[in-house]
Amino acid sequence: MNIRLKNLLVATGLTLLLPVTLVVVLVSLIARLIDVVVSKVVAEHKGHQQVALKKTILISGGKMTKALTLARAFHAAGHRVILAETQRYASTGHRFSFAVSKFYTIPGPQDPNYTQALLSIIQKENVDEYVPVCSPLASFYDSYAIPSLAPFCRVVHVDPDNIVDLDDKYKFAKKAEQLGLRVPKTLLVTDPQQVVDFDFTDESRPFILKSIAYDAIRRLDLTRLPLETSEKTASFAKSLPISTDNPWILQEFIEGDEYCTHGTVINGVLTVYCCCESSAFQINYSHVEQADIEEWVTHFVSAMEFTGQASFDFIRASDDGKFYAIECNPRAHSAITLFSNRPELAMANLSSTADFYPLKPLENCRPTYWLFHELWRFVNQLRSPRDALAVVKTILTGKDSVFNWRDPLPFLMLHHWHIPSLLVKDLQEQRGWLRIDFNIGKLVQEGGD
Repeated sequence: MNIRLKNLLVATGLTLLLPVTLVVVLVSLIARLIDVVVSKVVAEHKGHQQVALKKTILISGGKMTKALTLARAFHAAGHRVILAETQRYASTGHRFSFAVSKFYTIPGPQDPNYTQALLSIIQKENVDEYVPVCSPLASFYDSYAIPSLAPFCRVVHVDPDNIVDLDDKYKFAKKAEQLGLRVPKTLLVTDPQQVVDFDFTDESRPFILKSIAYDAIRRLDLTRLPLETSEKTASFAKSLPISTDNPWILQEFIEGDEYCTHGTVINGVLTVYCCCESSAFQINYSHVEQADIEEWVTHFVSAMEFTGQASFDFIRASDDGKFYAIECNPRAHSAITLFSNRPELAMANLSSTADFYPLKPLENCRPTYWLFHELWRFVNQLRSPRDALAVVKTILTGKDSVFNWRDPLPFLMLHHWHIPSLLVKDLQEQRGWLRIDFNIGKLVQEGGD
């Protein structure tokens, strides 16, 4: 579809929904005002004094819903929150949250001034804790910045000694194997010829190729190898940008149910944990108890003894019923939105001493979703009444991850300012996009950031 027409159609849809959004936000603001006034009167009547702010927290990745979730948790616990994001996403609707005290723009992580920009904010605002909510690329640069930032504040992120072992799919698999934990058979590939020469006939399961470096587009390609002929297998392997400088893995493909986890780890202690059913592009989260997966994660993070946020992907194999850890992403997972009603999330990012760790979503926690994703699904499912009704059920029984009646402005600004501004930029750049991800606040594009 033509780039201009595509952007125009989306902009039109968002504009048509604007009046409804404005009404909802206005009602929420009035309800919030009443709540604030009543709470103040009650506090004065009881003689309660306002508790002083405890710490100043810097959170990066301000365009992403998980950053907003953390900001709200820290604010609810009495902390002062500073939000940061790169200039490209300065229009993020989350900067308008009542939980955010100040908002800063910073250079991209590859910019040589990135660490200095973080340090300037930390020193200027007397930041006590820096909690990166980072992209795959930024996770490395936030790690490398720790030695420069640590003298001035605590950084809740994986240190340089561990970041590669966690993020690199091959090294992660080997580290897990060393700890006696189950992972699929995984081979390092630096030349397509290695795939051509691999003897698939000795294997009971098919294999897939995965880029070690984050690839927003090809990460969804689960082409199973070998193909019908050796020539087709060779052609497919050689079509991929595999090289010594851009290594891939050839990994055993396991049929089964997928799961993802979010974890916050402080000095090897799993302080926050949730587990959800998953898929290649997941935008709905509901906590499920899987004791063996939790044991796997607890064992791994305890052995690694790092501090930071880490999410793991698992497969419960349909053939043998066993679970396999597929990969680790050393950064916050969007499943953290399940903790939106748990202010203890703030303490769990600061300390490892509480007796009730790991903190988990409440039993009555409603599944989370992103409303505009669901509306798009609904439109696409109109030809199938059963599927359309399933979307309606999701909306009625779950909770939008961004909307909060006590803090409604991010919901308004995300959908009617932030995303439209990205569409305008795309019109100027004529890059085009594959999908809009309201969760991470960006347009998914070829060669995207």
